[in-house]
Amino acid sequence: MHDFKYRENELYCEDTMIDAIACDVGTPFYLYSRKTLENHFTAFDGAFAGTQHLTCYSVKSNSNVAVLRLFARLGAGVDVVSGGEIYRAVKAGIPADKIVYSGVGKTRDEIASALETDILMFNVESSQELALIDEVAREKGCKARIALRVNPDVDPKTHPYISTGLKKNKFGIKIEDALEEYKQAVQKEHIEVVGVDCHIGSQITEVSPFVDALKRVKKFVAQLQQEGISIRYVDIGGGLGITYDNESPPHPQEYAEAIISELGNEPYTLIMEPGRVIAGNAGILVTRVLFTKQSGAKKFIIVDAGMNDLVRPSLYDAYHGISPVKNRDRATVTADIVGPICETGDFIARGRSVPDFAEGELIAVMSAGAYGFTMSSNYNSRPRVAEVLVDGDRYHVIRARETLEDLVRLEQIPEHLQ
Repeated sequence: MHDFKYRENELYCEDTMIDAIACDVGTPFYLYSRKTLENHFTAFDGAFAGTQHLTCYSVKSNSNVAVLRLFARLGAGVDVVSGGEIYRAVKAGIPADKIVYSGVGKTRDEIASALETDILMFNVESSQELALIDEVAREKGCKARIALRVNPDVDPKTHPYISTGLKKNKFGIKIEDALEEYKQAVQKEHIEVVGVDCHIGSQITEVSPFVDALKRVKKFVAQLQQEGISIRYVDIGGGLGITYDNESPPHPQEYAEAIISELGNEPYTLIMEPGRVIAGNAGILVTRVLFTKQSGAKKFIIVDAGMNDLVRPSLYDAYHGISPVKNRDRATVTADIVGPICETGDFIARGRSVPDFAEGELIAVMSAGAYGFTMSSNYNSRPRVAEVLVDGDRYHVIRARETLEDLVRLEQIPEHLQ
């Protein structure tokens, strides 16, 4: 569910008219509903009530510090994949002991910074990474708490680019090899083994892959215990999908019931890393029609948002719903909704049956709250767009639109070219 609804043919976010925001901040811009973000987090976290758990919101899905602050106030932890995301999390008030550091390519400096921050644990992806963490911890005179990411070889039945738990994926350590890796880890003087990590993919719309992965992880944890290696945390990752088009993903309550049932009476703390399921349908991208044109049998609706602003359709051929900000009687046409970028792959929708939008009209690109702004870029020297948070009948610009000066702020012309 979300809080983008029509009232007398005007699209509102909560109690705020979207057209009024566009008149004030300009287009394109990302728009988030505070109420939806809070409701989604509470629904997910509350589904695990009575179970020892920590809900670590996936920062990569939407990393704005105001959004992170909102979750911090709800007691969330975070899953991060870079030193920059740790910085954002701390800035937003997330306690260090609720930060889990994932990702396949942690640098020495990032590891050092995470140790100084005293995060909860590292999810380690390789034996070389483990050796580097041990080395940096020795230099810092401390112990690094770690979990190894085991790859359970479970098919998440999602887009291949966002599948992460198969043998052919770059993530984690094969579950068949992981026992030996754990034996090596517990021998390291500056490593404290505290958990096991597993993540099978993103935008998963069935419960069964999660349950299958947890079964394999439980069996593996039992092997560790037989070797005298105790485990306090089992991180089962994120990946629960949302409805973009016709998907029917499980409700967080159904997901939680299946996980808790499979978990049984195991004593460890569950860590979950939801991102898309919290933020995805809590945000939209608002864009304005610049031009329309007919090219033979093909109709194009050209808007001011490009693939640099929302790359998912170009990258994954992903579907995003298209809604008019002002709903009125009009014809329906088959058209491509495209942006101003000099790439044929610059599109928001292709061959889609949509309202016959006219020049100057506002379009809401739905389900854009996750992996929208965080994946945006300055390609074609386009300033990144504003981010706006609605709270009831008020709205706040939580990231200002970049200026042309921002585009070159960090660049320098060498003296010999002056």
